[in-house]
Amino acid sequence: MKALVSILPLLLLGALPATAEPPTILKCGKLIDVETQAVLERQIITVESQRISAISSGDQYAGNGRVIDLSEHTCLPGLIDMHVHLMVAYSASYDLDKITFGPPDLALLAAWHAELTLMAGFTTVRDLGDRADVTVALRDAIAKGIAIGPRVFTSGMPLSSTGGHDDPTNGYRAGLRRDPGPVEGIINSPSDARKAVRQRYKNRVDLIKISATGGVVSQAKSGQNSQLFKDELDAIVATANAYGFKVAAHAHGVEGMQLAIRAGVASIEHGSLMDADTMRLMKEHGTYLVPTILAGNFVTEKAKIDGYFPELVRPKAAEIGPKIQATFGRAYKAGVKIAFGTDTGVSAHGDNAQEFALMVEAGMPPMAAIISATKSAADLLGKSDQLGTIGVGKYADVIAVRGNPIENIALLENIAFVMKEGKVYKAE
Repeated sequence: MKALVSILPLLLLGALPATAEPPTILKCGKLIDVETQAVLERQIITVESQRISAISSGDQYAGNGRVIDLSEHTCLPGLIDMHVHLMVAYSASYDLDKITFGPPDLALLAAWHAELTLMAGFTTVRDLGDRADVTVALRDAIAKGIAIGPRVFTSGMPLSSTGGHDDPTNGYRAGLRRDPGPVEGIINSPSDARKAVRQRYKNRVDLIKISATGGVVSQAKSGQNSQLFKDELDAIVATANAYGFKVAAHAHGVEGMQLAIRAGVASIEHGSLMDADTMRLMKEHGTYLVPTILAGNFVTEKAKIDGYFPELVRPKAAEIGPKIQATFGRAYKAGVKIAFGTDTGVSAHGDNAQEFALMVEAGMPPMAAIISATKSAADLLGKSDQLGTIGVGKYADVIAVRGNPIENIALLENIAFVMKEGKVYKAE
């Protein structure tokens, strides 16, 4: 009986709740409120258990907590890039890399790129196309704290047609040119389309990515022709909707864009050759444009270098790349919904924020550009209740820069402070 009495206090102690960690207090000199489009002075953000628990004005905080002084900085929501390829580092050896790099190589590359992306202030990304579902594993590793990086929403392997932009055997010699099918994302009928979407559900992806037209860096002649028929697109979107997936459509040419929009895709990626009729159609359907101007600039410059691109790719890069920025400017002025995206992996990881200056150069005000990478991006993800704004109850994804990016958008290329889900990853 004496032994039982002696351990009773220990049992009771173990039953008590663990002492909660004190809150983290961010003292922001300025705060960009993307809801009201205002720059607020002297704001205090209280963070508890990964989320924002309070926001107040002033310089003083009453209570206990770890105070982080950002009084010389501007705070804003963690940025969201809606079009990245974490496992890709495009170079002149890209086509050779597709043969020599296996899943372990790609996984290590993706993990490295994820960390670079987070340190650049992007706390969430949408990965639109990988191999071997590397980014599914990376997403889970980041969520478990095994790897460092942004919150990842991934499509896994994209859907395309035989010989289409994302056919993994494009450019291979006859002995290596297999005939991939729906499991690898290659479809040629509505039944193939349904199987491909269901396979991605089985693979635990977050959304569906399709190539509605040709592309720039693929080993195929056309960069703009429509590559999926209406019945195939309809089957993709209908099946995706049944499984709770949104669909993102890579598209450069008008016909492919319009077919994809009418089928019900959530976003058009690139939209390089978009005309006024297509813009009106996007507004009618509420379709987002994810412009990727940075990638367009990258391929334009590399097309000038002899031998950088294969001969099938170089003329496409020279033709399509220069048009993306101007098309974006017209689409914004026409009232098309815009969500920030870079196609990073074509351009260098960590340089994502260079897209902002290009958007502003094309006519988008700095505040609107920031909204496209926060509130609007969260809306396209379907995660507005958790991401995209600094608000009570939302994830504590907060970044900060010295100075005011509304006055100089290029400041976002040099992030001084990064917090994701209440954890500080960078503090200069």
